[in-house]
Amino acid sequence: MLTLLSGNEAIAQGAWEAGVAVASGYPGTPSTEVLENLVKKPGVACQWAPNEKVGLEVAVGASLAGARAMSTMKHVGLNVAADALMTLAYTGVGGGLVVVVADDPGMHSSQNEQDSRRWGPFGKIVVLEPSDSAEALAMTREAFSLSERLDMPVILRTTTRLSHSKGLVETGERSDIERGAYRTARAKWVMMPGAARGRRADLERRLAAARAESETFPFTTTEMRGAEMGVITSGVTYQHVREALPEVSTLKLGMTFPLPAERIREFAASVGRLFVIEELDPYIADAVRALGIAVETTTVPVMGELSPSVIAEAFGVPPLPVREPMTGLPARPPMLCPGCPHRGVFRALRDMDAVVTGDIGCYTLGALPPLGAMDSCVCMGASIGMAHGFGTAGGAGERPVVAVIGDSTFAHSGLTGLLNSVYNGGDETIVILDNRITAMTGHQDNPFTGRTLSGTAAPEVDIEAVVRALGVTDVRIVDPNLLRPTEKAIREATAAPGVSVVIAQAPCVLVTRERNEPFAVVPETCTACGTCIRLGCPAISRGANSRATIDTDLCIGCRQCVQVCSYGAIKRIGRTCDVGSAS
Repeated sequence: MLTLLSGNEAIAQGAWEAGVAVASGYPGTPSTEVLENLVKKPGVACQWAPNEKVGLEVAVGASLAGARAMSTMKHVGLNVAADALMTLAYTGVGGGLVVVVADDPGMHSSQNEQDSRRWGPFGKIVVLEPSDSAEALAMTREAFSLSERLDMPVILRTTTRLSHSKGLVETGERSDIERGAYRTARAKWVMMPGAARGRRADLERRLAAARAESETFPFTTTEMRGAEMGVITSGVTYQHVREALPEVSTLKLGMTFPLPAERIREFAASVGRLFVIEELDPYIADAVRALGIAVETTTVPVMGELSPSVIAEAFGVPPLPVREPMTGLPARPPMLCPGCPHRGVFRALRDMDAVVTGDIGCYTLGALPPLGAMDSCVCMGASIGMAHGFGTAGGAGERPVVAVIGDSTFAHSGLTGLLNSVYNGGDETIVILDNRITAMTGHQDNPFTGRTLSGTAAPEVDIEAVVRALGVTDVRIVDPNLLRPTEKAIREATAAPGVSVVIAQAPCVLVTRERNEPFAVVPETCTACGTCIRLGCPAISRGANSRATIDTDLCIGCRQCVQVCSYGAIKRIGRTCDVGSAS
């Protein structure tokens, strides 16, 4: 059946058709929708794991049992999972094992740009790159078979544009894959040095087989349109090249590790001028030059997301017709939602002039004005360890040191940081923002929410009990929507000796969808002091005479602004679209 699917939907469909039995991962844009779509299909055990390492280890265990398995993550997630992946290249697989890794060129929702193709030669692991949704489905199916033929894991590398754009896909039926009886194979799976040396030698044999596969890989295609100029490319960049340079010949690589050396040589010999166009690192270009083949340089950037227009400009061809962006629009910086419970915590930290080591989540927006209450954000779980290191190094005089981390991130990689602080006699405060969900990536569940990926009930792990079990005795629980009690609790925690934890418990407003009657500003009473403006709520702005005004369609009635107004100028009203008359 012909269906319009995004790249992520197509990968889910391809995995299901291939007979995948177990899939585990951690939500991370742009990979999240793969498991969210796969869980809707019958016959697959789909799970969110606390982090990517655990997710891959679950898939490895399923592969050990002989089942086809898959793990999904974004590019920085593979950093976390790499410990398992690098040894998995040695052990090989039981059932076919595919690791879906979604890169984010342009950093639309990431803290860095990484090119996951580099994991191929580094880890000695096959890397595949689909160029559209149809290939994403077909290549995912093939990846499981390839994994089993080569006895190694296979990385399926995607990018933001492929993950989220849609194309027509021919869907099929699910393959009936029988799982054989488990047989103990300690020399293959127990990676003590003696066994690992044997598997290292065997890995070279498997890599030789992979190189042979790369020469005949069906998704690598040569398209000759003339002998004057040729372009080697891969992934979604192939689509951009075809649109920007429709007359040039192309070698589209479907397997980017190992590279098909003979096909590259053959293509290079068939064209007068050879170029490589790829997104992010010059990975293919460097490899082609290493084969002794001359590649002409271009001005195609090595950072950010490519487009047909960028490629056309680099080659000096007429610009493609595009819709010009509108100009003169007001700036719309990212910000916490109206009524977000995180706002009360960051207001307190700002007023305390605390040094705040932050973490990965929507609460990272607390670094932006007017809250301006976060000093660092490096990677998942880093906030607690960085706060400990900052304090251990001498801190910042009288300024308190506070780590801020979300509930999902705490489960992901915050527990070990907290254990380290307790073990090494730290003197810092950790604020756990428990909004009952993994909010930034689209509201996925985690071990603290009491639900699984499939929506079934699960044990709701008690954050307070976990924190106390790790050795913290000073634990306070607050409702961050109550501003003064929240600030009081954080101030007391930072003044107390040793490691203290404040758990700010209030659900994400986009999960509960609760809206109380809105508030409005009484113009005659407002003094235009700006205190409510400094909350950074999108519903509050300055109106006539610099007085505050509240958009009653955005206001959810959280009462945060009421608590900071010293003049009683904010009153509850009925909901109305006539903002002017209400304010």
